[in-house]
Amino acid sequence: MPFISKSSRRTVLKSLMAGTVALSALAAPAAFAAWPERPVTLVVPWGAGGGTDATARIIGALLEKDLGQPVNVVNRTGGNGAVGHQAIASAAPDGYTIGIATVEISMMHHQGLTKLTPRDFTPLALMNFDPAALTVSHDSPYKSFDDLLKAIKANPGKLKASGTGQGGIWHLGLAGMLNDLKVAPNAVRFVPSNGAAPAMVDLAAGGVDIVAASLPEARSLIDAGKAVPLVVMANEPAALYPKVPTLKSLTGSGWTNGAWRGIVAPKGLPAEVQTRLSASLKKIYESKDYKDFMSGRGFGVMYADSAEFGKFMDKSDADMGAILKTLGMAR
Repeated sequence: MPFISKSSRRTVLKSLMAGTVALSALAAPAAFAAWPERPVTLVVPWGAGGGTDATARIIGALLEKDLGQPVNVVNRTGGNGAVGHQAIASAAPDGYTIGIATVEISMMHHQGLTKLTPRDFTPLALMNFDPAALTVSHDSPYKSFDDLLKAIKANPGKLKASGTGQGGIWHLGLAGMLNDLKVAPNAVRFVPSNGAAPAMVDLAAGGVDIVAASLPEARSLIDAGKAVPLVVMANEPAALYPKVPTLKSLTGSGWTNGAWRGIVAPKGLPAEVQTRLSASLKKIYESKDYKDFMSGRGFGVMYADSAEFGKFMDKSDADMGAILKTLGMAR
């Protein structure tokens, strides 16, 4: 073996160490590349053209600008929202598939439509809330919520309401409100409909006495002077019609109900990706572009960060489960 002096050995070791550091520096960007490196998919569990789709598309467009990568909005419909929510939950938790979750995720598993619950997702941000309202026709004998409530108590089963399908969000909103006010939740007969629009037509024609739905959905007939909102099931007045009294202000009841939309990801999302997405969504929520878009369509805005959105979904899930059980509709 040839003799190697101490100084030569030190030189060789320094060369080896320098090479190792250089290789590590070259490898580092590949190992710790910043997210996102490629397009992001935003899944919508409902059809194109609706309120959820519109909300998702404005969020997607603004998210694309902030992330510097394309955000592709994909509608995955079916199963009353179950198909799309499952597509979000089943995706790889890498941040490249996110979705817009709706209030139905707190209802469907109680009804046996899916096993998914809010806990199967990583909550990122609540972005929208449209409280339930009770609306009557302009020639209704009930000129205030107090008038209406007295009539319901005096004549259980006589008045008819509509606004959604049996067991839908607005049916549960009305039933839950009555239950919270110590009135039988079925004291108003509920007539199923294919949404608020046909229910409002039925209201104008005299087919039903009340429509339970969000104010944006009742807006056209309210603005035309053919319908009058009496109360909103919220703690704060609705931005669209701030003069409509809240249930809390009239009765002290803390019952709230409404259609909400928030951005979620599959469970197990890396913390750094969750932080990046949450920060971007907060920026979007606070932007003039988002506020103008939502107010222009009459949609309510409400923000909750990741932790608070998780708590919000848990409460929604508990409320919906309890009233479905009371109505005998839980499975």
